[in-house]
Amino acid sequence: KTCREQETLEEAEILRIEPAGLGHRVCVDTMSMLKRGQGILVGNSSAFTFLVHAETEHNEYVASRPFRVNAGAVHAYIRLPGDKTTYLSEVTAGTEMLVVDEKGGTTVAVAGRVKVEVRPMLLVEARVGDKVGAVFLQNAETIRLTAPDGTPVSVVALKPGDKVLCRLDE
Repeated sequence: KTCREQETLEEAEILRIEPAGLGHRVCVDTMSMLKRGQGILVGNSSAFTFLVHAETEHNEYVASRPFRVNAGAVHAYIRLPGDKTTYLSEVTAGTEMLVVDEKGGTTVAVAGRVKVEVRPMLLVEARVGDKVGAVFLQNAETIRLTAPDGTPVSVVALKPGDKVLCRLDE
């Protein structure tokens, strides 16, 4: 479903990535096939969200699942259509979610299934100007943030100084 909203994405610099123990993470299977450069906005604060990339990439461990976004920890905020947010733990089958591409273009995807499972997590912290934000993501090669050119970047390969796309809100 198309959406007329345009998001303003900023280039954020990764400050740190560190193991954060086990946590409940939310994996959302949408009823849409997402493309490279697309994902959903997730963060510890609704004022600083990260573009978590859909699982569009093949790797040696699993096939691509372009309908899936392994979105993050249960307490995180997810951006919804109409300038709204909710907690990832509140996303259920039928929830409309805002899908964003690297240029800030949006569409709407509906959650078909939501899986909450205990997984090893990483804390990812980034900065835009004087604002710092964070997100907890599963510590796995298949979990990716989005580089400014739309390239998916695995969280296991992230290092301080790398650039990813984020959205800031007052």
